[in-house]
Amino acid sequence: MLSLPSVPRRVRTAVGALLLLAALTALVVLPRSDRGTAARQDGAPTRITDGDIPWPGEGQAAVTLEGSARVLTHGAQRPVPIASLAKVMTAYVVLTGHPLRPGEEGPRIEVDRQAAHEAGVGGESTVVVTPGDRRTERELLHLLLLPSANNIARLLARWDAGSEEAFVRKMQRAAHDLGMRDTTYTDAGGIEPTTTSTAADQLKLAREAMRLPVLRDIVSTREATVPGVGRVANTNTLLGTSGVVGLKTGSTTPAGGNLLWAAKTDGTHLLLGAVLHQRAHTTPAEGLTAALEASRALIDGLRARPRSTGSEG
Repeated sequence: MLSLPSVPRRVRTAVGALLLLAALTALVVLPRSDRGTAARQDGAPTRITDGDIPWPGEGQAAVTLEGSARVLTHGAQRPVPIASLAKVMTAYVVLTGHPLRPGEEGPRIEVDRQAAHEAGVGGESTVVVTPGDRRTERELLHLLLLPSANNIARLLARWDAGSEEAFVRKMQRAAHDLGMRDTTYTDAGGIEPTTTSTAADQLKLAREAMRLPVLRDIVSTREATVPGVGRVANTNTLLGTSGVVGLKTGSTTPAGGNLLWAAKTDGTHLLLGAVLHQRAHTTPAEGLTAALEASRALIDGLRARPRSTGSEG
């Protein structure tokens, strides 16, 4: 075991990040039946086994390091319902069309009667709003991404494109432009089981979404106070633990639990990951708990890799 106590902390941090990038780049993505076979890393044999990464025991997942082209996947990457992960694309499309600078609130948007009527209807995740109230774009994005309000997703869609149907077409075009070939959006909030994607496709969106400073700031917020609504909490309870700084939860009975996440490896690098289809066809609460637990184990396992790799001598 080699100890380097005299190496400055900033150097050790940079080396750790590079080691993680090397680990992610060197690992070979293999189907389930091929795990345990030998791959090669710089001419030396490396064995890919279930113990290499603590993948979820069900569903599908994908991980990458920000700035790396390598995406590691686990499980069959077939389209499955993604529930409220759809709201990340909704926010992305809104901010692409109506950009906000850091600290900027943006235009005021009138709450229509439909958004007010939909609050508490149909067992969906919604927030109570008052028709005629005028909320800023940033305030509505908080309501969209923290408590995951479906009525706000549809309100933003109507404001941006005139109708939810027209907005969904914009979502689909954006998915196409990002290379999300296995993704289909049929609604702005993700309540419809026909809104489907894969973990690998969701990482393509996560890369771009986290490049938007306003979105990045909102998804890292644990709670916020929105005038006319009150205090709202983020459904992503991993925030502030295991380096997690985002991104979005999603859960319905058909979808199970889903989490699109971002976690710091050090001061500058981000791990991005998606965990989908956990405990599908149970209850949204059970699915979400499973997705959060599986994601925490995956994040902690990946963040430990630079330390364990760097300590070998």
